[in-house]
Amino acid sequence: MTEHAALGFDPAPGDPVAVLALTKRLSTSAASLGEAARVVKALVSHSSAWQGEAATAFRVSLSQDLPRYLGSAHTSLAEAVRRLTGWHETLLAHRALASRYEARAAAATTPEALADARRLAHELAAEHSAAARRVAHTLNTASDRLAPKEPGLLSSIWHKITADPADALSNASAILGAIGAGVALLCPPAGLAVMLVAGGLSLAALTAHMADPKFRKPLVDGVTKGEFDADFWKSSVTLLGDTAGSVPGLAAVASGAKAGTAAARAALAAAPETSALAGLGTGAQTFRSTTWSTGLAIQEVENPLLTWGVRSTNPTVRNSANMVAPTMGMTTALLDYGPESDTVEHASTAADGVRGVLDDVPSALEKTSRAWSVITP
Repeated sequence: MTEHAALGFDPAPGDPVAVLALTKRLSTSAASLGEAARVVKALVSHSSAWQGEAATAFRVSLSQDLPRYLGSAHTSLAEAVRRLTGWHETLLAHRALASRYEARAAAATTPEALADARRLAHELAAEHSAAARRVAHTLNTASDRLAPKEPGLLSSIWHKITADPADALSNASAILGAIGAGVALLCPPAGLAVMLVAGGLSLAALTAHMADPKFRKPLVDGVTKGEFDADFWKSSVTLLGDTAGSVPGLAAVASGAKAGTAAARAALAAAPETSALAGLGTGAQTFRSTTWSTGLAIQEVENPLLTWGVRSTNPTVRNSANMVAPTMGMTTALLDYGPESDTVEHASTAADGVRGVLDDVPSALEKTSRAWSVITP
């Protein structure tokens, strides 16, 4: 026999015992979070005797987000406990009414009396559903404040850029390098402009990385202590990419600088009566034109390993093959702004390492050789 056979439905579904048990568990959790917040504050306030870089980092990490998150979670759980306590009392009252209406329906001797009991039960059901929805909304709101929201895509990317500007420069160089290589297939001068910017970013990344003690440490530990861990290889591959990316641009600029200096001296020697500014103007113009022409010549240089591998293919296939390495570099750069994953990071490091050995270094050496032939004809 069903519990509400006379009414035909349960006007106040719910288990007061389960709600009470959940309320007690949440109350215990709220108390634990409150104690954790108190302990964190005590650690921060009583750590002043500990000095040094590690102590500063410890206090900063504790005094920023953690206390706020703990406090927010404690407040949210305390609010959930209060709401569930009220719901438990409401549920007991509604179920008592439902039992009364069931008894009234069971004792009804006329259709009118039965209909009246069921009418009251339906009104109770409507009130019960509305109260349940209000409690559910309150609990959902409280749960939203239990932990910090995951940052959005743009926010996450911006955080990674500001957290490690040197890596951001490397990634930007790789992305622009791939774009420049693609543009160069259609319009070499435009592709050169993009690739020169990419080379400048590589040089900036190289300078920033080498100035960062955290970047140098794995390299030094690998050389002096034999600690060839994941950080060592990541730093090594990054250093290789930054160097290879900046060398061709430096070679083009060096070629332009040599030609510009020679032109300025020649202009001053041919016309001593002219001003030094006129000589500098001639030198600057020569520097610009020589750098550009050398850059165009360097841009035409292909990876000697790849050239040998596809020597018997047509130009379309060769151009497509030349895009593989830049595209791979752009892909690993973009993956750096995706979700944190050790597997992805290690795979990207391995891919960049292979690309560096098989493409970046041979290409950089060949392009530098071409620039050197221009500098010392």
